[in-house]
Amino acid sequence: MAIRVRHSSGNAFQDLGFPAEEAENLRLRADLMIQLTKLIQKRGLTQAQTARLLGGTQPRISDLTRGKIDRFSIDALVEMLGHAGVRVSIVVKTRRRVA
Repeated sequence: MAIRVRHSSGNAFQDLGFPAEEAENLRLRADLMIQLTKLIQKRGLTQAQTARLLGGTQPRISDLTRGKIDRFSIDALVEMLGHAGVRVSIVVKTRRRVA
């Protein structure tokens, strides 16, 4: 039995079948959530301490650390990172056209 290998598009959400726009939004939110989670771990913060730092509530931080991506917008995640003193930069690139 041969194993078929498929190369990744670079976006796991797109590879799972999400439409391109939604997949990109999910990828961005996931990346921002990962950065916030790493920041929390690096600083050794409790959820209550994190809530105070990020201007949220402990249940909201619990949602963040549990990866509940559907509960966070890109704007909310960028705002949280800003409260933590993290500078967020956005790079916009045009994709190559497929003929």
